Amino acid sequence: MKNLIKRIVGLAAVLPLAASLLMSTAQAETLKIALAETPSDELAAFFVALDRAKANGLDYEWTAFADEELAIQSVLSGQMNIGFGTPYAAMQNSKAPVRIIFQLSKLKFFPVTSKKYEKLEDLAGQPIMLHSRGGGTDSIANVIEEKAGIKLGDRSYVPGSANRVVAMMAGQADATILDLSNKNKIMAEGGDKFNVLPMFEVDASDEALFANLDWIKANEEQVNILVKALASVWQDMAKDPTIISRETNPDGPIGQLPKEILAGLDGFYKDAVEGGLYDPNGGGRKAAEADMDWYTEAGQLKGDPATLNIEDFWYLAPLDAAAK
Repeated sequence: MKNLIKRIVGLAAVLPLAASLLMSTAQAETLKIALAETPSDELAAFFVALDRAKANGLDYEWTAFADEELAIQSVLSGQMNIGFGTPYAAMQNSKAPVRIIFQLSKLKFFPVTSKKYEKLEDLAGQPIMLHSRGGGTDSIANVIEEKAGIKLGDRSYVPGSANRVVAMMAGQADATILDLSNKNKIMAEGGDKFNVLPMFEVDASDEALFANLDWIKANEEQVNILVKALASVWQDMAKDPTIISRETNPDGPIGQLPKEILAGLDGFYKDAVEGGLYDPNGGGRKAAEADMDWYTEAGQLKGDPATLNIEDFWYLAPLDAAAK
């Protein structure tokens, strides 16, 4: 079986939720990973980790879903084993035994607008373009409303920061939320047209890896190989961001990206590491506690953050094993 399979799928392809109960305890021969977008520079570090995991015996395949919501549903349904996202609302509302095992990145995002806006309060009633419904940028928009005391206008969803940059440059939107790299890109190309609005500090998870807890325990060896590989890459990257470009497989999905994107990998990861986008320790308890606060304030978790049990949302054994 090929180790890499790329398919863009829709919600109609997602299997019924009941199937997860049958599949979660089955020993998987091939780990099935649900990406929340197609391969990009933002996923280069993850694919380096996959290559390291493969060298240690992990057999995997990946599927690129159209957005985070579909990736989450594919894991809830049992169609996929591990997914990208921060499915806190789904974990709490569905009561499915889904747990996060690794923080891939923090919520380091920036409100970028046309010159007509100068502060967050100016966005009251104004439309805004975000990544996905229920995703990280959606939660940031919720907290902006809470902290700025405003109500945003209509929300439109365009997956991928790079795609939102294109829309902004074309004048198709006046406000969006971008990641660090694309914030730098749009200001370098059109700084005379845009403002980066002052933003409060955020330390919660943007992207994380999650899976059904029953499946995790039934496939402990596979999960530990993957988490150990991720931790090793995140730690190496913190010391030297150029490790990502140097270890990117030229024949893999990242290596097949346009040359101009590959040429920018060192700059992207240097900026990301300096900007605090990645936790070398994979988040763990510190990230879990920050997530309880953030996603409660964002409206995706219900209850008092102080009384929420992080073990209801995170499974820390793989990270603890990797730390040893």
